[in-house]
Amino acid sequence: MKKITLPLSVALIGVSLLTACNSSDSQEAPVARANDNTVPDFWPDISFTKTNDDEVEKRVEALLNDMTLEQKVAQVIQPEIRDITVEDMRKYGFGSYLNGGGAFPNNDKHASVDDWVALAEKMYQASVDDSLDGSRIPTMWGTDAVHGHNNVIGATLFPHNIGLGAMNDPGLITEIAEATSKEVKATGIDWIFAPTVAVARNDRWGRTYESYSESPDIVGAYAKAIVTGMQGDMSDGVIDEHHAISTVKHFLGDGGTQNGDDQGNNISTEKELFEIHAQGYVEGLSAGAQSVMASFNSWHGKKIHGSKYLLTDVLKNKMGFDGFVVGDWNGHGQIEGCTNDNCPQAMNAGLDIYMVPTSAWKPLYENLVEQVKDGTIATARLDDAVRRILRVKVRAGLFEQPSPANRVLAGKKELIGAQEHRQLAREAVRKSLVMLKNKNNILPLSADLQIGLTGDAAHNIGKQSGGWTITWQGTGNTNNDFPGGSSIYDGFKSHIEQSGGQLELAENGEFNQKPDVAVVVFGENPYAEGNGDISNLEYQRGEKSDLALLKKLKSQGIPVVSVFITGRPLWVNPELNASDAFVVAWLPGSEGAGVADVLLKTQNGDVNYPMTGKLPFSWPADPSQEELNVGDGKTPQFAFGYGLTYEDKDSLGDKLNETIESGDDANTSEHAIYVLTTQKPWQLEIRANGESRIMNSNTVSLQDISVRTTDRQVQEDSLLINWQQAGSVGFYTPFSEDMRSFGKAQSVIAFDVKGSAIEDTLVSVTCGEGCANKVNLANFAENTEEWQEVIIPLTCFTQGNASLGTVQSPFALSRAKAGELTVSNIRYLHHEGKLPACQ
Repeated sequence: MKKITLPLSVALIGVSLLTACNSSDSQEAPVARANDNTVPDFWPDISFTKTNDDEVEKRVEALLNDMTLEQKVAQVIQPEIRDITVEDMRKYGFGSYLNGGGAFPNNDKHASVDDWVALAEKMYQASVDDSLDGSRIPTMWGTDAVHGHNNVIGATLFPHNIGLGAMNDPGLITEIAEATSKEVKATGIDWIFAPTVAVARNDRWGRTYESYSESPDIVGAYAKAIVTGMQGDMSDGVIDEHHAISTVKHFLGDGGTQNGDDQGNNISTEKELFEIHAQGYVEGLSAGAQSVMASFNSWHGKKIHGSKYLLTDVLKNKMGFDGFVVGDWNGHGQIEGCTNDNCPQAMNAGLDIYMVPTSAWKPLYENLVEQVKDGTIATARLDDAVRRILRVKVRAGLFEQPSPANRVLAGKKELIGAQEHRQLAREAVRKSLVMLKNKNNILPLSADLQIGLTGDAAHNIGKQSGGWTITWQGTGNTNNDFPGGSSIYDGFKSHIEQSGGQLELAENGEFNQKPDVAVVVFGENPYAEGNGDISNLEYQRGEKSDLALLKKLKSQGIPVVSVFITGRPLWVNPELNASDAFVVAWLPGSEGAGVADVLLKTQNGDVNYPMTGKLPFSWPADPSQEELNVGDGKTPQFAFGYGLTYEDKDSLGDKLNETIESGDDANTSEHAIYVLTTQKPWQLEIRANGESRIMNSNTVSLQDISVRTTDRQVQEDSLLINWQQAGSVGFYTPFSEDMRSFGKAQSVIAFDVKGSAIEDTLVSVTCGEGCANKVNLANFAENTEEWQEVIIPLTCFTQGNASLGTVQSPFALSRAKAGELTVSNIRYLHHEGKLPACQ
């Protein structure tokens, strides 16, 4: 197995380039061209002629000339499996459909391979059934297989991209992509929404772990490698049955938004946009990627989904991309003047496929038909979109291949989590580990020691796999959801049993026998997309339970080896000082046993596998040190490319600065309770008739009260609450939370609400003595089905000298009778201006 490893020196070639790009005196025009479609020469033409291009084009034109307007519009509509039926597919003949994160056949998380193939077969047969729509054009199914086929129980889950970036091995990336493609094809699916080629420049971004590196050189090399692995060699213009259609995403600049805000605004110059953020597209498209996904973010205030300059003038015309551009989850609805069900602006800008989950697909389809008829969308633009879709379907062989259930890899259960795929994933885990500290060369450990394994991630495959794992956020999973996978504990257990050592697992650090060394596995809990955005890079800010565990073990005279689970660089100076060795394991996926392969010696006392990983991102010396990237003149705690080997002498010591030098404590100005999702340390509970139930997924019910997530501005960013009996829905923590910074006169609860059940709904805060008040929501809001912001002074809940230092519940809604409300964006904050009176 030949590997082509990209030397670190290659990644550093771009240092001088990045320094220039970060220069404050750059003269590049900062805004997109509004009326001039002249594209600068630094954007390359990467189109290339394939051997069968003429044949493909003749076939596409023949198909297009035989299509009705309605059939064409159906090709540009991509609904989600939770929102359409097989009969909808038969009637409309959608060009494609998808399953979003947390969507499964029959809405069953444990759907079998047969279930996946059966749905693919039914949808395909309905799409080629011309009895209702007159069309026999096959549909295609797209899925987010972003670190393996991560929606399917039992699939191989590779390390998330940030870990793969640490190993810096494009050859292994190609093999990983090939394995992923095979597992996807085994379930009857045609199309993969990967790779993500974002260059994350601000680690507060919740999708940092989906970025291979802050270096565009590494991202570019990986983009080419993974597209080649997923699609095969596209030089002949054909994607064979063993490979899937790949998607480079998200075009363009999602990793460079201000403050690291997901779906935020990128203000890079156009030259920076190209040199930093576009290199994954240059290399991915040169390898033949057939689809590009538009990004949620804006560039200088203009949403990319509506940017004709970037989607058409740059990507299609200048760069020569002849595949199709697909939108992201209702991203078209965020364009100014658009809604999810009405947006001709997106197609006119160059979007070819609307990703339109929820019931909005039907009015969108109807609106598009009328907008082509009345000239709002030119027929030529629609034809161009459909031509691009058909071109990719022809290249992918969808017209020649048998139906999904009868394809060469379909239904092959042995491919899901195949041993050779798991070995690739385990190799990737080994190569991705980065050692930041190794005092007195404590690592690697002798396997014949008495080893104590502790920490809440030690035996938790869900936590070590992160977001985009079975469910969208990666939450609500147990080890039983990963058949064939291994936790970090499983790897230690296997090695130590073979070597005659002793291993005790005690997640709370309370060992029955004092160990010779404690291995503590801890880190971030799973998250995805905007739910992972943070305002500060301090690890466990305001909590520090993991630090307490490290210090407790150290106080007992036990050497401590820390294994850190994380999707981004974080400020961990206190945790480093409390550790004898510190290894970053990133989000290793389903093959956690690979960690023990490196950290433990062989039975003969030799190094089992070397420690080779290098940081693909700079690590902060201060929690507020953002942005922080190679070449920007700032001094990180650990530089890009840092990583100790077992041969290196470690001089880090235990005296790293633990004082926060800069930045404000964001919690003193705003505290999020529910923003996009429930924020730590809170958990949402329903309470009724002495019973309670915690919300661990996107829906929960208790007796006749239910709560489910629903879409407002982005996916699942709001809560729909339905009462059919008396009870409350609120946010709680098992312990009290110190919220005294919100005890000031101008401190408020702020949230958005809509619904006709405002009257008789009570809002409450629970904070011990003196916090017994409940207020009627009707005193601060109106009954309306339109969204409204509600401001309630916190003084309405506190009495006399009551303190907010022991808050058990910062916000709850209760009713004594039936009603329904939708709420979102619940925060404590300091409000400027006049406040409503307490009543």
